[in-house]
Amino acid sequence: MLLNSESGDPFDFFSDSLVTLYDYHPISFATSSVPFVYTLKSCPAKNHTSGCNCSTNITLQIPDPEAANWSLHASSIWVSSTYLADHLDELKLDNHIRLKRDSIDDNTVRILELGASAGLPGILIAKLYSDCKGVEVMVTDYPDKAIMKTLSDNVTRNRVGHCCRAQPHAWGTDPSPLLHGAPAFDVVIAADTLWNPELHGIFVHTLQSTLKRSLDSRAHIVVGLHTGRYSIQSFLEKVVQSGFDLKSVLERQLSGSETRQWKVTRDQEDEIERRKWVIWIQLGWKNN
Repeated sequence: MLLNSESGDPFDFFSDSLVTLYDYHPISFATSSVPFVYTLKSCPAKNHTSGCNCSTNITLQIPDPEAANWSLHASSIWVSSTYLADHLDELKLDNHIRLKRDSIDDNTVRILELGASAGLPGILIAKLYSDCKGVEVMVTDYPDKAIMKTLSDNVTRNRVGHCCRAQPHAWGTDPSPLLHGAPAFDVVIAADTLWNPELHGIFVHTLQSTLKRSLDSRAHIVVGLHTGRYSIQSFLEKVVQSGFDLKSVLERQLSGSETRQWKVTRDQEDEIERRKWVIWIQLGWKNN
C-alpha cells in the first residue's frame, strides 16, 4: 500500500515519519482538501480465475460532512480501512464467485460496505473486479448530503459505476432501498464502525437485515484499538446474542504478520502499543 503517492500531502509524509522515527502509528490518514491515492501492492485474486483485473490505483476525495454530522468522523480514512484494503484476499471473494457460478437461481456476488466514508475498500473491490460480471458492490454511509456526494463522485472518478453504487443508509432503518428486491448481501464489510457503543444496537440490526441468511455469507468488521477493548467486547457480546456465529476474532499487527487471539485486556498495553494493532472480526450465521 502506498498512501497519497501522487498528491504529496505533507500530512501523510509527517505520518510516515512518525512510524519510521518513533514507531508511532497514526490511526487515520488524509484530509478533505487533498485527494487520497491508494496503490495496491498485490492482487487479492492470486489465481486470476475470478476475472479480477488487478488494477492498482484508486483516487478518492475525503468527505467534508455538514457541521451537524461532524461526530460521524467521516472526514478521514482510518487505518482499519487501509488495512482492510491491503488484505482483500482475506474476504475470499474468489470462493464466493465460484459458488455463485454454480448457482442456478442467483449467480451474482453482492458486497455491501457500511459506514464507507470515502469508500476505500468497497470501491477498490469494484475496481479490481470491474471486468467480472458476477460482482456488484454497494457503498453506503449516513444520509449526509456532503458525504454522499463525495462517495458518489468517488465511484464516478474511479470509473466503476457499472458495478458499484453509492447509497445513503442510516443504520437500523428499513434496508429495502439497499436491496431493491434483490437477495441480501453475500459479503458485508465495515471499517472502524464500533467507536460509539450507543450505536452498536442499530449497527447489529443492519447486519442482521443485510447479510444473506446463508452459511456461506460473511461479515468482516475491522477496527482499530483506539475504539477501546471494552467497546469491542460489548459489540461481540451483542452480535452473539443476536444470532451470529463468531467465526474468528483476531488481533492483527499493522506492520508485520503477527496475529493473536482477541483478549479484552492485555497487561502493560499503552497507547503506542495499541496503535500497532487492528481487530478483524468475521461473522457468519449459525448452523441451526
